[in-house]
Amino acid sequence: MIKRQLGDLQVGAIGLGCMGMAMVYGRPDPTEANATIHQALERGVTLLDTADMYGNGASERFVGDAIRGRRERVVLATKTGITTRRFTGLPKGVDGRPDRIRRAAEESLRRLGTDYVDLYYLHRVDPRIPIEESVGAIGELVTAGKARAVGVSEVSPKELVRAHTTHPIAAVQMEWSLFSRELESELVPTARALGIGIVAYSPLGRGMLTGSAKATTDLPLIDYRRFLPRWRRANLAANLRSVEKVAAVARRIGATPGQVALAWVLSRGDDVVPIPGTKRPRYLQENLGALEVQLDAEALSDLDTLTVAGDRNAQR
Repeated sequence: MIKRQLGDLQVGAIGLGCMGMAMVYGRPDPTEANATIHQALERGVTLLDTADMYGNGASERFVGDAIRGRRERVVLATKTGITTRRFTGLPKGVDGRPDRIRRAAEESLRRLGTDYVDLYYLHRVDPRIPIEESVGAIGELVTAGKARAVGVSEVSPKELVRAHTTHPIAAVQMEWSLFSRELESELVPTARALGIGIVAYSPLGRGMLTGSAKATTDLPLIDYRRFLPRWRRANLAANLRSVEKVAAVARRIGATPGQVALAWVLSRGDDVVPIPGTKRPRYLQENLGALEVQLDAEALSDLDTLTVAGDRNAQR
């Protein structure tokens, strides 16, 4: 596995997003999900990414159980700052108060079955709390040995600078894919100027870029994507036409659409670590195959023409 740096943390070039280990994109099969994590570690994946909000802690508990006896092989990342509804687990708001962050960290460590995490993120900025206070609280966890590094997620360039001034930031996590490129104009240059690594979540466009029916037209009944504008009927039809362009590139170079989409994210720079999420070993193997995919100038040019319909986030 190729290695990349997130601050002082060295990780495999592709990580594993573990949101799906909770019931977010349909009901997971615990046996398959457990096998996915174990196979990921065997293949050199080191970065496992979860959060306290995923299934109201269910993802953290699952990851903690799966890595028991393997903790030293994992760069473990989790996040806090988003509150959820008790029964549905859907996002309710944000809470970046230092006291709440300290309590949340202790709860995450308990669920994960470890006394430290390698990377602890502020999941979202709380507009009521200066980011300096929230990041400062995570910095205290580093001092206490409960975290090795600090990260932030979904921040503006100015917020990233303020956070990094408060405590060195190892990684900024943002949605980045062929369908989500807003961060490229300002956020990415800012991160690079500060020497901050970039973790790309949803690099497969929440599965849409694979073209799979299970991720597009045949979603499970319990699936967060049903709330997202890009899956509304007219938008979905337009977006699947763009996915077909990805598929055409894939056919030409002998890869799958998902591998092309991941290879494109990997090609953005050696400081970029995509974390595609899956709970099935066969999709893990397909994703890791993206490391062998080389995109030529024609492919990159074709992919640059893609358009996307609908906002990436749920409408409020």
